[in-house]
Order: sequence, then structure tokens, then C-alpha cells
Amino acid sequence: MGEFTAIVMLTPLLITLLAALTLGERISAWRWLLLAGGMAGALIVIRPKGEAQDLGWAALLPLGLVVSNALFQIITSRLARTEDPATTHFYTGLTGALLTSAALPWSWQQLSPTTWALLALLGALSSSGHFLLILGYMRARAATLTPFLYFQIVFATLVGWIGFGHAPDALTLLGIAIITGCGVLGTWLASREPVPTPAR
Repeated sequence: MGEFTAIVMLTPLLITLLAALTLGERISAWRWLLLAGGMAGALIVIRPKGEAQDLGWAALLPLGLVVSNALFQIITSRLARTEDPATTHFYTGLTGALLTSAALPWSWQQLSPTTWALLALLGALSSSGHFLLILGYMRARAATLTPFLYFQIVFATLVGWIGFGHAPDALTLLGIAIITGCGVLGTWLASREPVPTPAR
């Protein structure tokens, strides 16, 4: 789990790199440094153990997630400049539903009412989160929003603590503090940079 999450945490770095290469966003040296600090904080929280070769071919799965997630965020950022957020939200959800539903005939299992309720809650929360992401990209650049991705480590730690009784240790709290500090400083630096006028 630690190795998987550590690889997934490469997503913000790839998004920032793609934003610089494909969206023409200028990222200062300080922003790169803070992004690397957030990555370091994430690794302190996760503290992956073992050798990379222990993952074998399975390491391609989180790497695939990193690439697909980064491309998704960059495409959403680009569409947010010209498209209506509701339109982008609808077609993104429709595409995801069609692609994932294709596997149902081979993997369907009967679900309990509780599971259906949890799936409905998951759908509502993720749908709301995606719509807010689109609105965020309408108002800020991809590199500006990227540091917030590290906060998923913070929330995952809180869920593990509250839901499963796994209390964070001192190193975990240190990592969370680094993530938070880098995210706040990165946002402060971004707020002082000129924002390009959105295309009409």
C-alpha cells in the first residue's frame, strides 16, 4: 500500500510539468521547490518500505493511474477555459460511466441495500468534487491548484484515525505539517502572480 501511494503521489509533479509544457504556464523555482517539499511531506507520511522490484509488473498500475489522472486534470483545465462547466461535467461523467460499465457483464455481483446506499453517497460526493474541480480550473491555473492534491494524504490519515482507530504518529504529523505548509505557501505565491485573461 505504501509503495502504491508513493507512486501515485507523483501525480502533482507530472501535472505541473504538463501544465508547463502543454498549457504554457510559467512555474517559478520557488513553486517547484514547494511542490517538491509537498512530495517529501507525503513520503514522510507514507514511509514506503521494501524494494521497488518487489512490486514487479504491478508497479505499472499506479504509474498508469498517475498518467491518466494527470492527463485528466490537464484536459479539464484546458476545457474549463472555453466550455461551460456543466457540459464538461456531464460528458466526463458519461464517458466514465460508459467505460466502467463495459466490465459489468463479467464482474457483476448482487449488492446489499447498504452497499447501494454507500455507492450513491460516493457518486454524489465524487460528482460534487469533480464539478468544484472544473470551477476551480475556470478561476486558477493547473499549477496553482496542484499543491492541494497533497491534502488527500491529510484526509486519508484523518479517515484512518477516525474510522479505523489508526492514530498518526509524530512523523506522520510532521509530514502533514510539511504538506500543509508547502500548499499554503504555494497558494500564496500563486496569488501574487498575474493570472492570464480566460479565452472567450
